[in-house]
Amino acid sequence: MNVHAAVLRGADQPFTVEEVDLAGPGPGEVLVRVAGAGLCHTDFLPRHGLTRPHPLVVGHEGSGVVEEVGPGVTGVVAGDHVVMSFDSCGRCIRCMGGEPSYCVEFESRNITALRVDGSTPMTDRTGKPLAARWFGQSSCATHAIATERNVVAVDRSLPLQLLGPLGCSIQTGAGSVLLALKVRAGASIAVFGTGAVGLAAVMAARVAGASEIISVDLHANRRELALEFGATRTIDGAAPDVAAQITAWTGGVDFAFDTTGVSSVVATALASLRERGVCGLVGVGGELTLPPRALYGGRVLTYLMEGDAVPQFFIPQLIAFWQRGRFPFDRLIRTYALDAINDAERDSVSGETIKPVLVPAGATS
Repeated sequence: MNVHAAVLRGADQPFTVEEVDLAGPGPGEVLVRVAGAGLCHTDFLPRHGLTRPHPLVVGHEGSGVVEEVGPGVTGVVAGDHVVMSFDSCGRCIRCMGGEPSYCVEFESRNITALRVDGSTPMTDRTGKPLAARWFGQSSCATHAIATERNVVAVDRSLPLQLLGPLGCSIQTGAGSVLLALKVRAGASIAVFGTGAVGLAAVMAARVAGASEIISVDLHANRRELALEFGATRTIDGAAPDVAAQITAWTGGVDFAFDTTGVSSVVATALASLRERGVCGLVGVGGELTLPPRALYGGRVLTYLMEGDAVPQFFIPQLIAFWQRGRFPFDRLIRTYALDAINDAERDSVSGETIKPVLVPAGATS
């Protein structure tokens, strides 16, 4: 079928929305008409040599309507409204143990932007292949081929265009707090970097009943938002004494959560912990260099994938929190037409927009 997709043909090139050919769903696959696709820094990794060669179609936070299912699919049917999340095999020891984000095939199913066998369902108008399985979906398009494993059916009455970010960034921030770090009532946490992931972590910490939620960010407007979403204090990330301020207030926090991937920020996050405190990382940065005593006192540093979530269970929980007014993730979203993807990228990188969501022409919620 002929569809439109935002194609990245080179690291230093803009996205171009092109007419392309998309094959129908194969075994275990579903064809989704995209209603909205969240855009975040993970989608810009191909610009930095951290994934496969170009050209490819990104988009890993899609939502839409199932139009067709392939052989063997029983979990969803045509007409179902779905959120698309990361892909996993469902067979390995990690998947069988309820840890699909640590699937042994995670990289081949998500980061390569290809099927596990190296094929792709999409070609351009000249017949050349386009990598179109970024995180099992490549949803910056009017249609996407996903898998039964990485779609989550949701109620048809929900605002479908806005739900895509639940598939990755919002899930990552909230899951890291509630599932991976297991922040408990009365605990203290400092969140470093309050974009979409960090603000989801702040909201989740409030849901958990944390008594002290500290937001650290360079942007004043994001620190203000963090206060609205549940932070008890904020600190300018450019301050020279961030760790000292946090320890003066709390004696050291129980948990730190870093979304920046910046080595110096991670070191500050660790220095903000009390003994036996835990720091979780989700940001992708350069080399990580720490002082010799950074883990002294039994402090723990761990990297978290997708918030340790099982999307089919956790995304409905987040929707329930939102419906009860406890998790207003929709306030982070600004919508853009799919054709305006380069504007959305610019605004995301600059910090002007916290969570851009691309809406294909003609898409309805």
